[in-house]
Amino acid sequence: MTVTAHRPQMLVTEFEELARHAFRTAEGARLEFIQGCLSGKAPIDGNRGRTLQWLTRACLQQCPELWLNCQQGLVVGAHREGRARPDGSLVPSYTFAGAGEWADPAPVLMTVEVTSYDSDTDRRDRAEKPRAYAETGIPVYLLIDRDTCEVKVHSRPDGGRYETVQTLPFGKEVALPEPVGITLETGPLKNWVR
Repeated sequence: MTVTAHRPQMLVTEFEELARHAFRTAEGARLEFIQGCLSGKAPIDGNRGRTLQWLTRACLQQCPELWLNCQQGLVVGAHREGRARPDGSLVPSYTFAGAGEWADPAPVLMTVEVTSYDSDTDRRDRAEKPRAYAETGIPVYLLIDRDTCEVKVHSRPDGGRYETVQTLPFGKEVALPEPVGITLETGPLKNWVR
């Protein structure tokens, strides 16, 4: 006879309490809860921060009514039981005013992740995040992949995945689809990789 152990899944409320505690007691601790899995998000290093600064400026120059918010946590997933902390969420200015730690993702036009050099970036940024963001219905997911020196633009979410994924090397012009409608000159990204 085979006995299968049932692993109790953490409740969202338990995760939120744990995330608040970690944030208060461990400097820079940023926890996420995606597809029932708890994970820690790597602190933003200098080059990752510079990449986000570059992207913020590029977005503001072309669409000053938008803002790349790099702090707000989002409620994600098919059943909205996940909690993600994108490196950036492109939204109309002042969108998250009055929001709590975990905001409704409905106004988000694009989420952004910049890969870190930690051991679970492949699982998190290349597999779990695109699925969670597509399930949520976020129109565009931009992955700036510092390992492969590529930009991956995920678009046309169908409820479980993005139907379109465009991959371009750093240095190429990247046209972000509507509702974003911004063009990025990605040459500077070559300066912020190992």
